[in-house]
Amino acid sequence: MRCAIPLFLLAYFVFSGVPARAESSRELTFGMSAAFTGANSELGIEFYRGFMAYIDHFNAAGGANGWTIKVIPSNDGYNPAPCFQNTVRFIEREDVFGLFSYVGTPTTTHILPLLQKYEDRNIFLLFPFTGAQPLRTDPFGKYVYNLRASYFDETRGLVDRFVGIGRKRIGVFFQSDAYGRTGWDGVRRALERHGLAMTGEAAYKRGASFSQDFSSEVALLLESDPEAIIVVGTYASQAAFIRDARDAGYQAPIAGLSFADSDKMLEMLKLEGSRVHKNYTANLINSQVVPSYTDESLPGVRLYRKIMEGYQYEPVTQNDEYTPRKYSYVSFEGFLNGVVLGEMIKRMEGDPTRVQIPKVLDAMNDFDLGIGVPVDFSRHGHQGLNVVYFTTVIDGLFQAVGDWEQWRQ
Repeated sequence: MRCAIPLFLLAYFVFSGVPARAESSRELTFGMSAAFTGANSELGIEFYRGFMAYIDHFNAAGGANGWTIKVIPSNDGYNPAPCFQNTVRFIEREDVFGLFSYVGTPTTTHILPLLQKYEDRNIFLLFPFTGAQPLRTDPFGKYVYNLRASYFDETRGLVDRFVGIGRKRIGVFFQSDAYGRTGWDGVRRALERHGLAMTGEAAYKRGASFSQDFSSEVALLLESDPEAIIVVGTYASQAAFIRDARDAGYQAPIAGLSFADSDKMLEMLKLEGSRVHKNYTANLINSQVVPSYTDESLPGVRLYRKIMEGYQYEPVTQNDEYTPRKYSYVSFEGFLNGVVLGEMIKRMEGDPTRVQIPKVLDAMNDFDLGIGVPVDFSRHGHQGLNVVYFTTVIDGLFQAVGDWEQWRQ
């Protein structure tokens, strides 16, 4: 039986969009600041690699009405000050068309006042890898377009499901910065909707590595007898916390958010488990903001897998500890960012200008990414998607949760 080719897949074969900012070269340049070195470097690298796979494909197919896209990546090490400096350079010296796919809450929130300062230049931040509220609310939300669900969406989803299976005593382990506090607040708000409060909490300093000893934080949380723990952290810190919690005998569910890069976290836990002959991967849950990259029933997943297959990217910095992943949740999210960026330029109809960005994106209310839900910036402010997916470890990968009853209290 023959099926009609989805509109989303037609975009794979025929491009008619619009990219980079340069009168003579017809190239639109975007600036990206992210961690390409340090304890959280895989986040930035995988995210960059995902959207560049699509952008390189987009450009090779002729771009959009002859316009192509260039992204200037700059390392900030997941630190606010370098991110601020990168952003000033992008705007003042590089004269970028826009800011694109920044990574991290403490870094991204730090540059929000710059968007207000350069309002007359129509500088917008497009599709950052963070679910933080300051990017979605006044006074800075009007300068930012978010593609992903928020941390409030993710934490509410986790809390609602835990409470629904009888696990009402929920503790929180969080990064002591803007990211961690946003997630912490999301859990607090979600629990309040059920007339509940956190049973316990513990925090850690940003930049912690997998070698960090979190046994004292684990002991503090376990004093409150939690029936589940939600971690608002990065892959290294979350993996270290899970290791120490399991070593302390805690076997209840531990859940994390999309920013944790569940693929990298799982790899670290597997390696540590094989070293000490323990299983650290049971009863783990992670929320995601994109569907599973194993679900090939979705045309967007099929396109992602096809383009990522054998993709070779140009490294931003030398990082001997990083090995490219064939597929990952982080690169898939970056890939979808690239798709929406290309569509935005396409809708500028051959004459892209910065002032068109809000007009084009605000009118984007039905774009099919091939993941089962359309991108819609018209109904939820500047947030194009708000779906949250839940995954657990199945056959060595984080895959969709089939039944929450397995964790019923």
